[in-house]
Amino acid sequence: QVQFVESGGGLVQPGGSLRLSCAASGISFRLNAVAWYRQALGKQRELVAGSAKSGITTYSDSVKGRFTISRDTAKNTMYLQMNSLKPEDTAVYYCSVGYYNGVYSPYNYWGQGTQVTVSS
Repeated sequence: QVQFVESGGGLVQPGGSLRLSCAASGISFRLNAVAWYRQALGKQRELVAGSAKSGITTYSDSVKGRFTISRDTAKNTMYLQMNSLKPEDTAVYYCSVGYYNGVYSPYNYWGQGTQVTVSS
């Protein structure tokens, strides 16, 4: 059974930083592409950062230069370092496992997510 446990969210002021973590069981981060999604209240879930098995990373324009995706295959854990946070980054963040076929396609495994709120 595949399970994700996301953590590290919270309330932060604009300009602050957070590091999200996602620990997985039942699936290997080393053997798959991985990604972070977010879903703001009333909006569709969107892809914010992805990492292919090769290590090549991609970011949405809204977070490029501020967010960094990474993984620790020994711990089967992935991370999202978020700097210079803005109020529009407020959302529930979810980790994902999937594959690249021109674009990132997630497998249908989702955790509970972790809430990030950016507000003064």
